[in-house]
Amino acid sequence: MIKLGVNIDHVATLRQARYRQDLTGPNVEPDVLAAAAAAIAGGADSITIHPRADGRHIQQEDARALRAAIAVPLNLEMGATAAMESLALEISPAFACIVPELREEVTTEGGLDVIGGGEPLSAMVTRLQDAGILVSLFIDPDPESVAAAIATGAAMVELHTGAFANAIGSARQQERDRLAAAASQAHSGGLQVNAGHGIQLANLPELAAVPHLAELNIGHSIVSRALFIGLEAAVREMRQQIDACFSEK
Repeated sequence: MIKLGVNIDHVATLRQARYRQDLTGPNVEPDVLAAAAAAIAGGADSITIHPRADGRHIQQEDARALRAAIAVPLNLEMGATAAMESLALEISPAFACIVPELREEVTTEGGLDVIGGGEPLSAMVTRLQDAGILVSLFIDPDPESVAAAIATGAAMVELHTGAFANAIGSARQQERDRLAAAASQAHSGGLQVNAGHGIQLANLPELAAVPHLAELNIGHSIVSRALFIGLEAAVREMRQQIDACFSEK
């Protein structure tokens, strides 16, 4: 069964909108630990967070608290920086997904430059995995990026599905074909293949045609839906849609 990782960053986005200056006050809400518990109750197989350098949503203290509180694996999305590597080694999440990070972007808009990362990136992958943390690289679905990811020795890749999600008409089919080719290449290279970014209930049937997917990481769509039906119900709805779509393959 394909797994579902739920990203709860945007629960913290709402909290930060009012309480960023006093996160220890008595009225701080919403609670990210409660959000993680609701997501797990709804069927999340893991919880994903991305503490950014600018602190726009999830904080490092949230990461520490979540690591101590949840029973499912924690997936730490992280920039390829010494500070984030230090946090990962401190809290020892099950997974670390190395992602690009630009201050001016609203959300992650493209895959990691694995080729440009060179030996420093490979060395970081080695250090994290030697510490027992399985490393994933968030990459665009192109042959060069997949080949470079395989060369780092990372255990997994997460294919960036943003272009697929945003494409219309025949372009959607082209992007799905790119994802399928990248997934096959990564799988042949011994990597676990995950996917994330822009995945919604509506595009899951098409995404299900991509082979070898092991886990989907979904955040914004679930949190948006939760405004109307609650977080646990939104996760359960996504879980049911994933099961329905991928069981038909």
